[in-house]
Amino acid sequence: MDTGQTSERGWRGTPEVWLDAAYALLVEGGVEAVKVMPLAARLGLSRTSFYWHFADREALLAGLIARWQSQNTANLIARTQAPAATIAEAMLNVNDCWITPALFDSRMEFAIRTWALTDGALAEVLKAADLDRVQALTTMFETFSYPQHEARVRAQTVYLTQVGYISMRTEESLEFRLHNIPDYVLIFTGKAPTATELAAFRARNQAS
Repeated sequence: MDTGQTSERGWRGTPEVWLDAAYALLVEGGVEAVKVMPLAARLGLSRTSFYWHFADREALLAGLIARWQSQNTANLIARTQAPAATIAEAMLNVNDCWITPALFDSRMEFAIRTWALTDGALAEVLKAADLDRVQALTTMFETFSYPQHEARVRAQTVYLTQVGYISMRTEESLEFRLHNIPDYVLIFTGKAPTATELAAFRARNQAS
């Protein structure tokens, strides 16, 4: 099995190298920019090297979608399930996603949502992801004894607010975002975070 190391045909890259380059093109120029020749040129590799790792462009695009799912959807759901003593602490756990790109990549989220406008199959995948994310947030609220309907509405409010941030490409400094987080937590949950909860949140996100 080829590991992407040099051979008699030279360096071919690795699947991750090609996906990283495809990701860069996707967030810079949309899905139409993700093509084999521009990728090869960006990496300084031959076009045939691409086919050593992917059957075709569609396989590469599928890899990008899988990366988005495994990062944004999986991490958001995981943060709703992170240990928390109060709903305010649980909401702060979720807010880690909006601060840390390694947990939730807003640039990729925007690119995927834009791509889905012209790709029916991806639109269905995105719809399912949205439902899964809102359900995870709903379950989080229910865990802290919110009635079912209220939990759902609060979950949708949290999620649609963040999707709005992404769709409008809102830019805020980290300090400004951190300053507003306590108010968002109070609005979303009806409970204010404690000084201890906020200190822990700021400590893990200040250097993000």
